[in-house]
Amino acid sequence: MPKMKTNRAAAKRFKVTGSGKVKRSKAYARHILTSKKTKVKRGLRTATTVDSANIGSMKKLLPYLGIK
Repeated sequence: MPKMKTNRAAAKRFKVTGSGKVKRSKAYARHILTSKKTKVKRGLRTATTVDSANIGSMKKLLPYLGIK
């Protein structure tokens, strides 16, 4: 059986926390920022975790990352 390959695009976008959750950055923070309120932009700066419904697909994309 060959080794499973890590999806390199996903590996650059996601990290695993110490408790085994997957950390991600928020979308909609790249351009057209003049129409967004300051409070919204400040909230987009902070990282968040991947939803539990998507953990299965994350394990397929990143098989060796140690996702719990």
